[in-house]
Amino acid sequence: MRIASSSDWRQNIPFETPLLVADIAPGDAGRCASCPSDAPARERTELWAVKHRHPNNHDGFVRFYCADHRPEPPRAPAPAATAVRAKRSTARQAAPARQAAPKPVVPERVRAVCPTCFLEANANGVCGMCGEQIA
Repeated sequence: MRIASSSDWRQNIPFETPLLVADIAPGDAGRCASCPSDAPARERTELWAVKHRHPNNHDGFVRFYCADHRPEPPRAPAPAATAVRAKRSTARQAAPARQAAPKPVVPERVRAVCPTCFLEANANGVCGMCGEQIA
């Protein structure tokens, strides 16, 4: 089965980032995905939309959460780790780059062509169509 992507409001939501539902898409009241099924519907100003990754669908899926069940947004990487990476990358750049030797250009071998059929002859010099010997 082929999953085709559709173009709708969910396409513009970043992954794993909570966004207020009222700011994303208009509509009726909704329910939190983590609250019990008998919980009352909440207004869109009280719900958060989070787009999760899905193993079989590259567009992912969106769930609504109340403030109590809203997942934490992803944290930014530590600045110390980026500084160490920057030092490593400058050290790598300082080393002279190895250049591969250019490959020699080998001219294509000219093959014998049968003057009668205008076909290429085999390695023995015999035309495969008419059997004429080509020197």
